[in-house]
Amino acid sequence: MCFALVLTLGCSLAVAPAAHAAPGAPPAEAFFENPTFTGALLSPSGKYLAAKIAKKGGRSMLAVIDLATRTAQSVAYFEDTDINHVQWVNDQRLLFDTADLKAAQGEIEYGPGLFAVDRDGSKFRQLALRTGTPFALRADADKLLPWHTFMLDQSGAQDSDSVYVQDYQMSGLGNLHRINLLRLNTVSGRWQTVNAPGDAKGWLLDQAGEPRLAITLAEATVGIHLREGDSWRKLASFNNHQGGAQAMQVVGFGAGNTLYVSSARGGDLTALYRYDSASGKLGEQPIVKLPGYDFHGNLVIRDGKLLGVHYLRDGEGTVWLDPALQALQAEIDQRLPGLVNMIELPTDPQAENVLVRAFSDAQPAVYLVYNRRSKALDRIGETYPTINPALMGGQAQVTYAARDGLPVPAMLTLPRGSQGKKMPMVVLVHGGPYVRGSKWGWEPEVQFLASRGYVVLAPEFRGSTGFGSKHFRAGWKQWGLKMQDDIADAVKWAVAEGYADPQRVCIMGASYGGYATLMGLVNDSQLFQCGVNYVGVTDIQLLYRGHWWYSSDLSDEAKRYSMPDMVGDPVKDAEQFKATSPIEQAHRITRPLLLAYGGEDKRVPLVHGTRFRDAVRKGNQQVEWVEYPEEGHGWHNPKNRIDFWKRVENFLDKHIGAGAKTE
Repeated sequence: MCFALVLTLGCSLAVAPAAHAAPGAPPAEAFFENPTFTGALLSPSGKYLAAKIAKKGGRSMLAVIDLATRTAQSVAYFEDTDINHVQWVNDQRLLFDTADLKAAQGEIEYGPGLFAVDRDGSKFRQLALRTGTPFALRADADKLLPWHTFMLDQSGAQDSDSVYVQDYQMSGLGNLHRINLLRLNTVSGRWQTVNAPGDAKGWLLDQAGEPRLAITLAEATVGIHLREGDSWRKLASFNNHQGGAQAMQVVGFGAGNTLYVSSARGGDLTALYRYDSASGKLGEQPIVKLPGYDFHGNLVIRDGKLLGVHYLRDGEGTVWLDPALQALQAEIDQRLPGLVNMIELPTDPQAENVLVRAFSDAQPAVYLVYNRRSKALDRIGETYPTINPALMGGQAQVTYAARDGLPVPAMLTLPRGSQGKKMPMVVLVHGGPYVRGSKWGWEPEVQFLASRGYVVLAPEFRGSTGFGSKHFRAGWKQWGLKMQDDIADAVKWAVAEGYADPQRVCIMGASYGGYATLMGLVNDSQLFQCGVNYVGVTDIQLLYRGHWWYSSDLSDEAKRYSMPDMVGDPVKDAEQFKATSPIEQAHRITRPLLLAYGGEDKRVPLVHGTRFRDAVRKGNQQVEWVEYPEEGHGWHNPKNRIDFWKRVENFLDKHIGAGAKTE
């Protein structure tokens, strides 16, 4: 994967005017409408391809393409909802659920349901209820599975009419009690429950498509259990966030007693290892090691043999262990230069067709089918067909040093024509905060900003995951402190490197990113000319104690076991919370600010926004407020996404863009 080459090619256009949309830049609708073609999947034989297709303004339908005849047929479509997750049950039958992609979270009235249909559109059957009244009126509706039955994100054996699905048992808002695994016949609708080792909260199928691994979580202790016949044996046990000597994540099953696991093996970074489930021994040498990154990926295994590994480093990539597949990758890469080409194999190792998902930092994902016999490479569909890659920015992951010397990765996106020029910049702070924030590839939010003439810098501040245990743990109890310093140091680095105009920098983010936006305006007002906070935390104590009117979906387990270590203890760290909660520091924010919240948010309830809005407006009249009453923790309805980002465009233009007043 040659990211440097792609970045160079992507930036070799003529200099464009800075600080506003490039001529011909796509409108906000092109970035924030639902994608038109997604979820492409080859059938087990590779002869058919299923995909979700949506016309502009319409619902997504489930279509099947016969790759031999190049004929397509819609096999499932609903007037009031969209096709969501899809799986091939076998070469004849498909399983799917639904999601209303045109409704905000607070407007969603139904669960996803569960349905099956043959690839020619026949033998449609509803298998699980949606919330309340069954979606399909049936005489045997009382025999349907409950609405909280969900698809398992694993395809199974694909050699019968049966699949495994999950029945979520909740003990309260945000509290998952257990996940029951069910074997479900998609033709008859009959099911049976799989024996579990206690209250399982995760399952993994083996290479035969059978449940062989279960994950339990009791208080803060993770248990990994292996199924042997009708009984279960505990393989490992460790603290959920502290880790330990036995800490590992099982990625997949090989032949015999072989498991493939992600483990740090007592070091800082995780890598992919073989694990012998009989002896409990981890392999001495890693199979895949990603210098500077924790291993994250999935395996390509056929007949018990590991053929390749899809992984995430700065972006996605594949290492093929099979020479024939190495040659196949090289052939496709030669046909599609300048793109990352992710190859997905059907279940049948003799299948002629493979699926290719091709993309770059400037090119949204395109799906193609390559025929290994005829060498034909046919484009099947595009996720965002109205996006012109020539108008998108170029990306690269960079590293800068924080003030205490800690190396901090960041994703840098440069607008077209920005070489050698100091540009207005948006620092985009990810939420979580204990997650991976960005990866190389086209992202609508980032490229929308870049298309408007802004450098976009997304720092993976300490506490972010994917860069080793040291980087992750360095962010514990550092909200508003060293985590915030990392963000400020990113701005100083970008200015010193000549990317950013120091007088035109804005900070922006959602959730924790919204929190960091506010604290950036508190701690480093000399660096930031403005801020955009959407659905951001404003009171750390409120995360723990909640509010009499608004409930939060943060689990009791998180509040009790992980948050005290990672965020802080609400009693012992009360003074720190007061010093680092934006609501307590609102009087110090004098820069222009855009605030946006959802009225149905269960993660950061609306009271975070309204209280802070009222407090900051006492001394700052440059505060814009927008509330989407029906939205939750982010914008689910495309019309709200489009409205919000148009507001962001106008706000940035006014304060750091072409419309900003210069002194």
